[in-house]
Amino acid sequence: MASTPLKPNKKASRIHILGASGSGVSTLGTNLSSALSVPLFDVDDYYWLPTDPPFTTKRSIPDRLALINPLLECAQEGHGGWVLAGSMISWGEELMENVEHVVFVYTPTEVRMKRLRQREFMRHGDRIKEGGDMYDESTAFLFWAERYDDPSLEEGRSRRMHEEWLKEVKVPITRLDGSLEESVVLKGALEGLTGEK
Repeated sequence: MASTPLKPNKKASRIHILGASGSGVSTLGTNLSSALSVPLFDVDDYYWLPTDPPFTTKRSIPDRLALINPLLECAQEGHGGWVLAGSMISWGEELMENVEHVVFVYTPTEVRMKRLRQREFMRHGDRIKEGGDMYDESTAFLFWAERYDDPSLEEGRSRRMHEEWLKEVKVPITRLDGSLEESVVLKGALEGLTGEK
């Protein structure tokens, strides 16, 4: 299904937000969902199977799409739109057919890493400390996340990969600085959706 052109001053109702881990994508997704009164769907909830420790086993692409597509359809019918947060550049082409606006959040590495270290501890506590059952997974994740801006990074989410993907996007794109205050980032997103400044 092709994207419907926006009328002047109409906010996009089918929005995809992406950025590096710790950039503020989930926070902006929550705030934008609330501001627009539309549901939020986090890609990670469908990308990964529920496991303990978490984020270790991927769902197949057909299974991800089978879970997400009906939810997006219901959200469109019941709420007039949705916010889809998280990176899906290697598998979400079908989902992108219904997106009206893309928001790319870029946040400097030092800010992201501080957030991620705090988030990892809040989620997993002592399990990520040396000797804990999630120490290796958490250490590997943080090492990978820190390399987002490294142009030589070949696997997983990277700035280079996101920029290449954004060049192919056929809908309006809003770029935001995720190191700013939440309210400022939300304001920038809302202005981007309407084309107003």
